[in-house]
Amino acid sequence: MSARIVIDPITRIEGHLRIEAQMDGNRIGQAYSSGTMVRGIELILRGRDPRDAWAFAQRICGVCTLVHGIASIRAVEDALNYEIPANAQLVRNLMIGAQYIHDHVMHFYHLHALDWVDVVSALGADPKATSELAQSLSNWPKSSPGYFSDMKAKLKGFVDGGQLGIFAKAYWGHPAYRLPPEANLMAVAHYLEALEWQRDVVKLHAIFGGKNPHPMFLVGGAPNPIDLNSDSAINAERLAQVKQVIDQMRVFVDQVYVPDTLAVAGFYPDWFQRGEGLGNFLVYGDFPSAKPGTDLRDPASWWIPPGAILNRNLDEVHEVDLRAEAEVQEFVAHSWYDYEGGNDKGLHPWTGETQFDYKGRGGPDTPYKQLNVDQGYSWLKSPRWKGHAMEVGPLARVLVLYAKGHNQTRELVDSTLTRLGAGKRALFSTLGRTAARTLETKLIADQMQGWYDTLIANIKAGNTRTFNERLWDPATWPNNAKGVGFTEAPRGGLAHWVVIKDGKIDNYQAVVPSTWNAGPRDPNGQPGAYEAALQDNHELHDPKQPLEILRTIHSFDPCIACAVHLSDEQGEELLQLRVN
Repeated sequence: MSARIVIDPITRIEGHLRIEAQMDGNRIGQAYSSGTMVRGIELILRGRDPRDAWAFAQRICGVCTLVHGIASIRAVEDALNYEIPANAQLVRNLMIGAQYIHDHVMHFYHLHALDWVDVVSALGADPKATSELAQSLSNWPKSSPGYFSDMKAKLKGFVDGGQLGIFAKAYWGHPAYRLPPEANLMAVAHYLEALEWQRDVVKLHAIFGGKNPHPMFLVGGAPNPIDLNSDSAINAERLAQVKQVIDQMRVFVDQVYVPDTLAVAGFYPDWFQRGEGLGNFLVYGDFPSAKPGTDLRDPASWWIPPGAILNRNLDEVHEVDLRAEAEVQEFVAHSWYDYEGGNDKGLHPWTGETQFDYKGRGGPDTPYKQLNVDQGYSWLKSPRWKGHAMEVGPLARVLVLYAKGHNQTRELVDSTLTRLGAGKRALFSTLGRTAARTLETKLIADQMQGWYDTLIANIKAGNTRTFNERLWDPATWPNNAKGVGFTEAPRGGLAHWVVIKDGKIDNYQAVVPSTWNAGPRDPNGQPGAYEAALQDNHELHDPKQPLEILRTIHSFDPCIACAVHLSDEQGEELLQLRVN
């Protein structure tokens, strides 16, 4: 008899995700990932003005608002052949870069670190020893014995009050936790500091986009003009604030985030040998250089290059073309959708369909009924690149940069692996995925200064142009057009495909990072990235407290909120064991 573990919902993510693990003893034999929300934005966008699409597309997610806006305007710009002023591209680079840094830091401390950090154990820490540990790792000023003593007292107040507040409902005391109390106390302190830090760094989005979340965008450029002498434009004072934000980001990343990741990873070396997953990685590319005379749509100008890696082979990076209908296709053989021509075929997003079929495709009658994995078991489709299941995200980007010989990436990766006593194979693991996110944050934080400096140099030279008004008049548009807009969102490659007919949106499809990673099996039985990673070397100490499952799922930074909520109202149970 084998047990089926059901975790629904997976917590500390954005959106609703269900994981079922078919156990073989205390090891996971087969895993199934189910997105329990349905996306409907594609249907809402049909018939609308394509210049307005970004405002709706941003509402696909409550966290990834900026990147969906970017992908949407780029899709329309691609369809209508807009050229984007260099300053507008630099502003977009800075906004996307800030999104990365903010998102990755918040994910590590507030969503993922608690898989490795035992908060309650911190009550046994010696503040003086904690101070010595912190000061041995970096020059971060908040590291005195008195500071950590205050933090310990604050945490003790939570516990003595009978509740842990933001640290409630976790597996504290689980035998899989290994950090000493002092490391746990340091991490808890940095958790709280990151809450304050993120409040300040999001100001960059408000400066360039008017607000955060849901900053403003504009097809053809950036929404806010640059005028150093205007109170209502991007002026000298606001540009100085942007510089301050970039400095804040870099200091926290260098002195807190990177040292903490390395410190935590050192206590869990076995997690460099599990959670490998597919071994296939896909990167769309992003961050055009915006140097004078550069074609911003030429992949050779992008700081993150496009590419695909198959079977962990870092000696070969395959070219990627999102316009080629034979490259990217979505399948629904195990999804709660129907295709008119049959559910075993794949559709390129330009010809994609969004037809819901929940009951007819094996949807459970109750929220905790075991999924019928032979039929449909997810609201996520199964995207494939040339027939391959692919992983997207920070690890994919770091691997492509590494494989293409990017010097700083190679130095960071090699020095990190040496410090942790791990080989290159460790990169493909659960902890490798987490470390790659941290290293990528460092890379982008350093790159932010260069984009800012180029923008300032352009302004000083008299170039303040941020918008291309050409083709803004729909009378100049072709009757039929189609385009793809893509960006490397923090969680991975994100692309929106649009078909425009007679000035209106005829079809719109978004393939989001968690569709690539969290999607179900395809007609050939290939698992998605989550499923494959959980099926690699996962033993559970206690099936009732499946901390190991959370570690690997959180290493991808799931975001399933690219949907309209259709959750069942019944029940609040978080976990059941199914015995067949």
